[in-house]
Amino acid sequence: MFRTLSRALVAAGFLLWTQGADAHPAPFSYLDLHLDASGVTGSLVLHDLDVAHDLAVTAANSLLDTAVAAQYRDQLLGLMRPRLSLVFDGQPIAVTWAALNVVSDRQSLKLNFTADRSGVPGRIGVTAYIFPYDPIHQTFVNIYEDGALKHQAILDADHRTLDYFSGSSQGRLAVIRTFVLSGIQHILVGPDHLLFLVGLLLLGGTIWQLGGIVTAFTAGHSVTLSLAALDIVSPPSRFVEPLIALTIIVVGADNLLVLRARQSAGHKASDIRAWLAALFGLVHGFGFASVLKEFGLPQAALGWSLFSFNLGVEVGQLVIVVAVAGSLAWLGRRSALWDARVALAGSIGVILAGLYWFIERIFLVGA
Repeated sequence: MFRTLSRALVAAGFLLWTQGADAHPAPFSYLDLHLDASGVTGSLVLHDLDVAHDLAVTAANSLLDTAVAAQYRDQLLGLMRPRLSLVFDGQPIAVTWAALNVVSDRQSLKLNFTADRSGVPGRIGVTAYIFPYDPIHQTFVNIYEDGALKHQAILDADHRTLDYFSGSSQGRLAVIRTFVLSGIQHILVGPDHLLFLVGLLLLGGTIWQLGGIVTAFTAGHSVTLSLAALDIVSPPSRFVEPLIALTIIVVGADNLLVLRARQSAGHKASDIRAWLAALFGLVHGFGFASVLKEFGLPQAALGWSLFSFNLGVEVGQLVIVVAVAGSLAWLGRRSALWDARVALAGSIGVILAGLYWFIERIFLVGA
């Protein structure tokens, strides 16, 4: 959010500076989307010099003549159709373009359009790469709901897409669906988080013990995930990622200590896995937040998106618990010896993987 705002301020300053310099036109386009009960309408404002370049018009200011501009409307639409696309709730949407208007005081041309769909979509995807010939060209996007400005963004060569979730009930459902699935996917395909959780489960236990471990991990990562996603506390990933690897090493080492204590006659090993899960969950939460930030948080639905992502992570964790704990329980019923061997070998594997990631993230990343 703050990064986008700073970019907007810099760009606005550059716009003011360029207004008085004819040789350096402002490299900006403007896309407005208006959402209301009747559907979605929009407008695209383009600088005459950009249009003239791509249409090979020698005198750019000639396009500010309404009659001349009208002659180039179809050619301009031919350029814009593949450069601007809208996706509503996962479905590509065609648009109906209106007449080409001249905005003389901005030395620009304006294309109005209507999305060919009624009602307010829950999730709106915008892809805009308006003038590829200019590497610094930017498109300012404003999204309005019932006349009120709800979202602003800047799209350029490096950031060509944005997702917006409307304030409608469909929008909230889209947020929940999108971020629950994202949370599930991240815990299932994130090898470090996955291995940390598996390491906590290798020693087995009752359903209440394992449930307590998972709940403690969820409580820990939910706190730091929220703090980092809201930019309250956000340590750099170069610190967080090695620490995540270190938590994996510690969990594996604790398992080995517990297994050794179990072999000692008359010695009862204490189970601190829930405490480790809660404490180290704080570290993993920062790792989750980095992914969530890259995904993009809808400012109008921060609470729903954070809750949904955490819910997805919890669902993914439960899938892992059922699979791992079920397999270990089955093995334990068949052979206590093999159960201990699997726990030993698995713990050593956890330590080695964590050690590899720790070395890689300290010495090799960015080298």
